[in-house]
Amino acid sequence: MEEKAGISQSLLSLLRSLPENSRPLLQTILYALVAGSSAVGFMFLINYAFAHTFLAFSSRSKLFFLIASFLLVMGSSLIVGLLLYKLSPDDAGSGIPQLKAAYWKELGYVPWRPVLVKFVAGILSIGGGASLGREGPTVFIGGGMASNVAGLMGVPIRQRRSAVVIGASAGLAAAFNAPLAAITFILEEFVGDINSRAIGRVVLASLIGAFVVFGLIGKQPAFTLPSIESVSWVHYLIVPVVALFASLAGVIFHRSTLFLRSRFKVQKVIPGWLLPCCGGFIVWTIGAVVFCTTGKVGVFGLGYHDLSSALDNKFIWWVAGVLVIAKLLATIFSYSSGGCGGIFSPMLFIGGMCGYFIGGLTNLWIPLEPSDRIVLSAVGMSACLGAVVRAPLTSLLIVFEMTHQFFLVPGLMIGTIISIIIARIAGKTNFYDALLLQDGHELIRIRPPLDIQSWQNLPISSIANPHPVVVEDLSEGHLRKTLENHPYNCFPIQMKNERVGLITRRQIESILAHDAVSIIPEAITCHPDQRVLDVGNKFIESPDGVIVVLDAQTNKITGIVTLHDLLRAQASILE
Repeated sequence: MEEKAGISQSLLSLLRSLPENSRPLLQTILYALVAGSSAVGFMFLINYAFAHTFLAFSSRSKLFFLIASFLLVMGSSLIVGLLLYKLSPDDAGSGIPQLKAAYWKELGYVPWRPVLVKFVAGILSIGGGASLGREGPTVFIGGGMASNVAGLMGVPIRQRRSAVVIGASAGLAAAFNAPLAAITFILEEFVGDINSRAIGRVVLASLIGAFVVFGLIGKQPAFTLPSIESVSWVHYLIVPVVALFASLAGVIFHRSTLFLRSRFKVQKVIPGWLLPCCGGFIVWTIGAVVFCTTGKVGVFGLGYHDLSSALDNKFIWWVAGVLVIAKLLATIFSYSSGGCGGIFSPMLFIGGMCGYFIGGLTNLWIPLEPSDRIVLSAVGMSACLGAVVRAPLTSLLIVFEMTHQFFLVPGLMIGTIISIIIARIAGKTNFYDALLLQDGHELIRIRPPLDIQSWQNLPISSIANPHPVVVEDLSEGHLRKTLENHPYNCFPIQMKNERVGLITRRQIESILAHDAVSIIPEAITCHPDQRVLDVGNKFIESPDGVIVVLDAQTNKITGIVTLHDLLRAQASILE
């Protein structure tokens, strides 16, 4: 503890000794270097683990592969389950939803523990064969590392949003060696504003992240792609078909994973620490069948080894179709059962194999050049990823930057348009926001004016949560469902147009335990058009720090504002 305090004081003293106008630049460089180095270490250890396990096992007999892979998958899944259950249950999945919640709800504060657990559990889970990706965890690790370095430099807990986006962009740029895609992903997915004030620091951080990976391990793309010298016009007729099927595969993943994940969350038969083993067993079963029939190991881990072979036209086309179905099922079960990993790699794999399979099938009737089939695979990769993350610029650039092939651009653009259409028809939210909503988190994206006076004159509706969870009756079923589905500590309550009150989580638990209704205090209320300044004074009257927003005409609840909402809105101006 004393050593940590000494490091913090040294960094803080160094920062204070620098000219004030140079501090943001030096902070950006430091955050990006730490995040980029963490991303490279994470990538190296995962690749090393997979190369010395599954790839090594595949060169031995089938019996040896089956026994060794089973022990590895089940053993790593068990350790990951125990790590998450005992130390950081929220670390399951990719980490991007959690980092978004930290950015919007905690103003960039990420504790040390989940970052370290994500690093270790991600290596064990992905390197141990789970059908998940490393890019999402890398974004979380990069953003979390930068947030904690900011803390060591004396940055207050509620003023680390810039550190999070800098670390996340540097981490993603290092993970893919794709700085442009990292810039667009952070601005599209996290900030939601291409004209954000943070754009300069995000650009610099992405550049530094790319330099870090190049300086430490050289130019090592996630997968290799042969040079495309020319393409025929015929393949443009097939591009929409590939984009359609790849996008539909992404939608199937999205809906199936959310459905299974919700079932795993509410079941009481299997303990939480054992759930990753259930997913691991299903993944091993699928992967073992695929290996015994095709000799491919792409179901396990990232799948980039087999994807590179397909892009180099070293695949029998029908095998790609088998891998699409197998990888899709394996990824659904890996993610929904609580594995620690992301979705970028599996979606790129599934989309790429979709394109290769359809190209091979079409080639039976319409002659295609090898370059045509490569383009179709790239289009599938972009479309499948785009349909899930709903970040069209990112899904286009990430494939282009990893391949550096200009012949891909027209096809990628066509595929992106189709992917956007399919995604919008399929639902309103992307995969990450849907996960947050499933966990009971409503992200209120506050983008106030640049000065405090203008902000104080805004209507309170501009920072209120427009989708409050309202308790409408005191029946046991309704109360239990409210507690299970939402993590909040306080809920507005209104029954049959009666007065509006506030009921705490502890009061609900007391009602469920003793079947007794305690006194529910009347809520402090306001109207949507009242100024932020006027409503702010009402928090003095509210012991729970919650103001309920009522419609002036109907007296119905239209939103709530917490003291935390007020403080983080004000803090976002000061950043």
